Amino acid sequence: MPIQEQKKSKSKSQSQQTEMILKAEDVTVSYDDFAALRGVYMEVPKNRVTALIGPSGCGKSTLLRCFNRLNDLIDGCKVKGKVIYRNKNLYADNIDAVEVRRRIGMVFQNPNPFPKSIYENIAYGARINGYKDNMDELVEKSLRQAAIWDEVKDKLKQSGLSLSGGQQQRLCIARAIALKPDVVLMDEPCSSLDPVSTSKVEDLIHELKEEYTIIIVTHNMQQATRVADMTAFFNAEEGDSGNRFGYLVEYDNTDKIFENPQEESTQKYVSGHFG
Repeated sequence: MPIQEQKKSKSKSQSQQTEMILKAEDVTVSYDDFAALRGVYMEVPKNRVTALIGPSGCGKSTLLRCFNRLNDLIDGCKVKGKVIYRNKNLYADNIDAVEVRRRIGMVFQNPNPFPKSIYENIAYGARINGYKDNMDELVEKSLRQAAIWDEVKDKLKQSGLSLSGGQQQRLCIARAIALKPDVVLMDEPCSSLDPVSTSKVEDLIHELKEEYTIIIVTHNMQQATRVADMTAFFNAEEGDSGNRFGYLVEYDNTDKIFENPQEESTQKYVSGHFG
């Protein structure tokens, strides 16, 4: 079977009864003339946590940024194929990229709170997006959902930069969900955090999937097994031009990926033999 057909078939093994909120259909991402990620087919189930794993340079973060069109902001980046969200192609000419990023939020690898008060970190984005209801209630609800309200409720006027790293990351999660997105993308959200803060963020991820769909990039295999319902393994290989490109190897329920993978390269990666 040709490689592209293999990748397509392996990304459709989820239960057909689960609603799929995002679909990648033959997604290829190029920087200038170099294809960094090739031919990805995968479907993301609603109200689940999907982990993207694989060695560095295999296109995990590149694909993640496709889901809310952050790659649009990179000079020379081109996306081919389709990303379907609620039956609409996010790369169609009539789609507003700003609205895409409101519905599909992003939490980055390093905490990046605004240089504003804790309160304004939540309120600012909501305000510029036209939120007209009770702002105090929105701020409190968002901070509660991010499991940080009790730690900051008495210092809302203090700078978000005054918080610890773990608190800053949960503040950034609160900021993302204040816009009431459908999907929250997380690009290695715990890589700069200590074990205690990591545990708090992982607990938060479990709680948030009740209301949101979460896609997380992680290099931590144990983290993927702890938080993810679905796991996609990506790898990279050298193309004809000598440049390495990423591709989807295998996508399935997390238990199956780690306990009974179908591909030898997946088995080697999850067992720590390469990566």
